[in-house]
Amino acid sequence: MIQDIAPMQLHLDYSQKQPRDGDTVFVFRGSTKREDRALVHMDPEHQPHIPSYKELSDAGYITEAAPVQFLFSIDDKDYFLLNNGGKDDVQLPGYEYTPIRTFCDRTVLPGLPLAGLTAYHLFFWYRDNTCCGRCGHRMIPFETERAVICPECKNLVFPKLMPAVIIGVRNGNKILCSRYAGREYKGVALLAGFCEIGESLEQTVAREVEEEVNCRVKNITYFGSQPWGLDSNLLAGFFCDLADDDSITIDEHELASAGWVDRSELEPMPNVMSLTATMIEAFRKGDV
Repeated sequence: MIQDIAPMQLHLDYSQKQPRDGDTVFVFRGSTKREDRALVHMDPEHQPHIPSYKELSDAGYITEAAPVQFLFSIDDKDYFLLNNGGKDDVQLPGYEYTPIRTFCDRTVLPGLPLAGLTAYHLFFWYRDNTCCGRCGHRMIPFETERAVICPECKNLVFPKLMPAVIIGVRNGNKILCSRYAGREYKGVALLAGFCEIGESLEQTVAREVEEEVNCRVKNITYFGSQPWGLDSNLLAGFFCDLADDDSITIDEHELASAGWVDRSELEPMPNVMSLTATMIEAFRKGDV
């Protein structure tokens, strides 16, 4: 999955490091997730490269109003964010703004998918927390932790994680596959949904299955988890078994289609960077 970068290691300890000329600086633009893009240079082998601090500094894009923010390190490589609020005024020769999903490709250089989606998650959070939700004053970086604080009312805000579940519903040798309605991703998916306040992850699984396909389930078991910065999620994967009738009535607001697919009819997943693909591939192989 995207977080599996061994032997490399992601280090998320907060620091106020200053960038060096060769350090990587992510630049994003956009005001909504559908519009958001990342500034990359595509080499002849279609590998995305992120601007360096020197490139942006020499071009005059790093200013007091648009500083760089240290994000994290992978091994000894430091990654930063140009904290310009997602404006689209950064233009570098050879670079272009491409969809964030560029970082989800398994052929991308090792570590870059995790770096790209984690950087985007933090960009999204910084952009949406420029003003205090309590009193309206402008937020400033907190000195000792990854947070922003209101200098007026002392409201302290930490990065947001939205817990969600990915659900593999089994019916003997069949699994329930679906396609989302109204989303950019059009591939095969499993059922999924966000955890509501006051419920456990297992309760979320049962509720989402009933809401989306009108089925009841049993034997809910944990499979694994994944950070998914594309949507600010922390995903938890569960398998469960159909508890009664296998007829399906889909929620057309959430799903374009859903149906039972036999294990033998599943195609090998070419990209197992996502938790969904990993779960489908595990079921196809008979591991779960």
